[in-house]
Amino acid sequence: MLAAGTAAYAHHGWSWTQDGFFELRGKITAIYIGNPHATLDVDAEGEAWRVEMAPPSRTIAAGFTEEVAKVGDEVTAIGNRSLDATEKRMKAVRVIVKGKTYDVYPDRVPPA
Repeated sequence: MLAAGTAAYAHHGWSWTQDGFFELRGKITAIYIGNPHATLDVDAEGEAWRVEMAPPSRTIAAGFTEEVAKVGDEVTAIGNRSLDATEKRMKAVRVIVKGKTYDVYPDRVPPA
């Protein structure tokens, strides 16, 4: 029951995120490429974060697949943090692993 509620909540676009960009750096602890969105679990200075990316087809089209990153890799995620400041969750528009950039929402990437 809780998993279904979480999946439905996660599928409400950007309404659950703050305005302005947020950058998270840490180590990947889990990778999921599946519905409704691909996710990374990240350890950032001892805090467990959930980084949501795009739906699987869009994430893969951006070049991010399960083969490009592994548990333990350093990652930088840029996107929008949850409106709930107690929730360690964000929606990424850009993910950087091993020096390679994956723009999963290229139309939302912050200007240089």
